Amino acid sequence: MIKNVQIKAYQIGLVFKNRNLIEILKEGNYWLFGNKSVEIFETKDQFKTGNDLNLLLKNENLKNLLEVIEVKDGEIVLVKENGIFKEVLNVGQYAFWKGIVNREFQKIDLTKVEITEKISKTILENMKLKNYTRKFVVTNQYKGLLLIDGKLSKVLEAGTYYFWNNEISVEVKAIDMRMQQMEIAGQELLTKDKAMLRINFYVRFQVENIEKALMENKEYDKQLYILMQLALREFVGALTLDELLLKKDSVGKEILENLGNKAEDLGLKASDAGIRDVILTGEMKEIMNQVLIAEKKAQANSIMRREETASTRSLLNTAKLMEENEVLWKLKEMEYMEKIADKIGDITVSGNSNILSQLKEIFAK
Repeated sequence: MIKNVQIKAYQIGLVFKNRNLIEILKEGNYWLFGNKSVEIFETKDQFKTGNDLNLLLKNENLKNLLEVIEVKDGEIVLVKENGIFKEVLNVGQYAFWKGIVNREFQKIDLTKVEITEKISKTILENMKLKNYTRKFVVTNQYKGLLLIDGKLSKVLEAGTYYFWNNEISVEVKAIDMRMQQMEIAGQELLTKDKAMLRINFYVRFQVENIEKALMENKEYDKQLYILMQLALREFVGALTLDELLLKKDSVGKEILENLGNKAEDLGLKASDAGIRDVILTGEMKEIMNQVLIAEKKAQANSIMRREETASTRSLLNTAKLMEENEVLWKLKEMEYMEKIADKIGDITVSGNSNILSQLKEIFAK
């Protein structure tokens, strides 16, 4: 049997006889005699054959033409062609033709968690590699705790982090580091003098120690809420209603001082607090309204008495001056006569002529 075989550029032919590799054909035209078969390969592609690769590699000539990559358990290999990422090799044995395409092979150890290899984020985000990585994002104004197998590894600043995907558990706990405000609303409290109030309170705080907040305390915000609630209850219970209303603006500062290191134990820093509203209950509201009305009436009576006293004192002073000065007396008398005359529209006279002479005498004076 005679066969004609043509090997084109960038091709290689392997000649087999009884499944044994007996010859390697490069570019050219060949005649084959006898019971021989030829398998032709593109040298720009990966070397793939149905024959046992290990048996073929016993041929030194073929072995020198191939670059063999072995990927073990817990490993992958990244393949780049002419600097461009192409594929991921899983566990197995692979062979590539040398000399045609510039290939780079980067072996990755998947048994560790952190990515210590030099790999760009573009490649890590590639769909071919995504199943092998775990991605965590710590957003701006946040910090995160990296937990590996449940143990604290390190604190993460804002950014994107990648880890190899394996049986080791990886967790990132993120927390907002900005100033936050907590509302403690509708607190029904009893003052020292048994007045029932409803108070709306607020506190502004910031996470200062992320490890304390997340690792040493569970639900640090709820714990802070209870601390502030108890501190407010204790503070209000030590004051009468009047004292509380007088000190309303300074309550927050005093409560924070009394709080001491309890907020620090939660990993927090409470920087500001205060009473937003003091609301009286139904009965207390009526009582306070009555007290307010009584106070306003007392103030009004006091003002009226002061005005009456001032008026009386003024009249007394005027009377003394008039008593000492006859001209002033006459002037005052004429002022009153003028006021009386302004009010008179018509004068009807009855009786004898003495009335007219008496009026004339009055106005003449």
